[in-house]
Amino acid sequence: MTKAVKDEPRRLSAENPRLPTQREVESASLAVSILARALAEADDLVLDVHSDSENIQLRLPHAVGSKLMELLSLIAQGDSVTLVPYGAELTTQQAADLLNVSRPHLISLLETSAINHHRVGSHRRVLARDVFKFKEQRDREREEGLRQLQRLGQEADAIE
Repeated sequence: MTKAVKDEPRRLSAENPRLPTQREVESASLAVSILARALAEADDLVLDVHSDSENIQLRLPHAVGSKLMELLSLIAQGDSVTLVPYGAELTTQQAADLLNVSRPHLISLLETSAINHHRVGSHRRVLARDVFKFKEQRDREREEGLRQLQRLGQEADAIE
């Protein structure tokens, strides 16, 4: 069994995302339909991989197969996809993009310690895990706020 390795934080590639080609969309769509059936029928996703020199059978746990399906589903819809490793070290612009906020707003979040960060020279760096943690908390607070507004609206309707 392979042991997970914890290295220094990895940098997220600055490679520009691109939209998938029509061929990639069609291939991903076909793969999604085939893999969905395979995942529904078994706990693990078993893939036969053929190369010029060998044939290998891969057995992927259900959770990994589901993530693969999620990735292929996005490509099948024609979306550009960027994978962000949980332990990746992000620039402030990358972190702002993940949160869908402006870079100046992200900087204010960092300065108020809403999100952990560290400096590399004069540059701020943020771990993806800290961005995801902040996003989950922010989303929970937003959902609770919406529930409260719904309750207030229902109470106001009941009074009328």
